[in-house]
Amino acid sequence: MLFNSYAFLFLFLPITLAAFFLVARHGRELAIGLLVLASLFFYGWWNPVYLLLILVSMLVNFGLGELLSRASRRTDKMFSKLWLWLGVAFNLGLLGYFKYAGFLVGSLNIVAGTNFDLGTIVLPLAISFFTFQQIAYLVDAYRGITQEYSFTHYALFVTFFPQLIAGPIVHHSEMLPQFMRDETLRPRLENIAVGLSIFAIGLFKKTVLADGVSHYATPAFDAAAHGETLTLFEAWGGALAYTFQLYFDFSGYSDMAIGGARLFGIRLPLNFHSPYKATSIIEFWRRWHMTLSRFLRDYLYISLGGNRGGPALRYRNLMVTMLLGGLWHGAGWTFVVWGGLHGLYLVINHGWHWLRRRLWSRALLAPGLSRLVSWALTFLAVIVGWVFFRAANFDAALEMLRGMAGFNGVAIPNGVAVHLGWVWEWLSRLGLGTYLGGGTNFVATWLWLALLLPAVLLAPNTQQLLARGEPALQPYSGADAHELVLFPRLPATLAWRPGLPWAVILGIAAAFGVLAMSSVSEFLYFQF
Repeated sequence: MLFNSYAFLFLFLPITLAAFFLVARHGRELAIGLLVLASLFFYGWWNPVYLLLILVSMLVNFGLGELLSRASRRTDKMFSKLWLWLGVAFNLGLLGYFKYAGFLVGSLNIVAGTNFDLGTIVLPLAISFFTFQQIAYLVDAYRGITQEYSFTHYALFVTFFPQLIAGPIVHHSEMLPQFMRDETLRPRLENIAVGLSIFAIGLFKKTVLADGVSHYATPAFDAAAHGETLTLFEAWGGALAYTFQLYFDFSGYSDMAIGGARLFGIRLPLNFHSPYKATSIIEFWRRWHMTLSRFLRDYLYISLGGNRGGPALRYRNLMVTMLLGGLWHGAGWTFVVWGGLHGLYLVINHGWHWLRRRLWSRALLAPGLSRLVSWALTFLAVIVGWVFFRAANFDAALEMLRGMAGFNGVAIPNGVAVHLGWVWEWLSRLGLGTYLGGGTNFVATWLWLALLLPAVLLAPNTQQLLARGEPALQPYSGADAHELVLFPRLPATLAWRPGLPWAVILGIAAAFGVLAMSSVSEFLYFQF
């Protein structure tokens, strides 16, 4: 079931919310059980067959978690480690079969000239997310930092519908204690107001902005996939349109997940915090898919050795982590390249800081100019990565990049050129050409981009607007939290507060969001 669907907005969500608080009057366990059943119904709406998969996965992981918890209390490390490896192997085995078996067999057929065929394997919804979430639970149980939970509580931790499909990836210690609080069992106007506000903003981002600009991203990438030549403005228009489509799609989903959970009195961890404002790739990954970054750091990068052992091992660990992170996003070599690119970016970023600290300390540029150059380089690197992330194959990605580099020439539609008057005479002397058709699409593309670029760079994000309502949990701690200011204070005139003005603004946003749902589209992260 999609958040941006009539069935969810007008049936599932209000019925589940009302039923939860009504049943909660008769006991916490009944309310938790109801929410688990509702979440399973939410998951099974897409394909009821895979309900069996998620149930088996939860039963096995819950049992293994119990064994690991008991072993950790007995300090039986060998026995405990064996169960941990079995649990990780079980989870990765499920994920590997459903998500990567076809990719691996296809790659083997190409390399070895074989003709193996596994048939059609349909990727179960959310398997990447609930697999990582349960692996984290097993590791925490091995480390002795989980508590005793009933299976119903554990099932709620895994299946709670606002975060089930595409994150955020939550820790048991973030979720379950909130459901144990008495105030969670009673409806509170503050939670309803904050939750509906965040949800309305997210819905607007998804259906109006992300789906709106997607019409100008898809044709460019489809043309590249068919081997068509793209000129500079066509290629950059498509690449930037996808850059903003993915931004508002994922940002919108994250807002709706946080807003939907808040209606039940639950605060999810923040997962998205204006990543295109980042002035380094390090900062970008502290702002983009924050809970995935946290998981990769805590359960993969640190397990590989982290920054222990010197720069060479640190850079190796970064590359391995990002390559696996890229493969997690999708079963394809383009995703591996995307992960490898970001691994290389991080190595260069950390290496640059290392050189700066040892060779010179004075700034090379004025602070404002330095920040602008850093942002531009970071944004360019991210866009190049998104080309591989979105492209159907390597040839399509390279065709897009050739166009973006200007190798296919610079041209604008003839219908646009004739309206530029003397400006076109000047541009033509610089070597710009023209082509027939596509004028309306060209103008619409760049108008969308001119609207969305200032929005992502200058506008406060949802968490900043609603900082008064404490919308989300801080996913980082220690030095990471200190370096990233998540909730800077806004002027009182901009900050959200309960009242008629904000009710009208968000009501209009919600209305536009609902009206734009005439052609329902899935969230992009549902594919991963």
